[in-house]
Amino acid sequence: MTMMTTSVVQAAQAHPGWHDGGDAPAFWPVFPITFGLFWLAVIGLGFYLVRRRTNGPGGAATAGAASATDPMSSALTILAERFARGEIDEDEYHMRMSGLRHGG
Repeated sequence: MTMMTTSVVQAAQAHPGWHDGGDAPAFWPVFPITFGLFWLAVIGLGFYLVRRRTNGPGGAATAGAASATDPMSSALTILAERFARGEIDEDEYHMRMSGLRHGG
């Protein structure tokens, strides 16, 4: 047993460390910084996916909430949709748009 202990002690003294007893490499801060950035990216991606899923496609929840609270926005949206579908022509669109904006 003492012979084995002596061998281990001699081996440890022959190789004091992986960097031969000198200073640590100069690039050592790269690893913790990269690890931290990786986890920030994972958390950010998770937050993005959760927000996207709760808002629906194209952020429909946000747009719907804005138009529900503002009747002017809702009226302009309906007018634009009618113009896009071809229900009203360009002159009627501009006439109704100015009527909505000027309260007439």
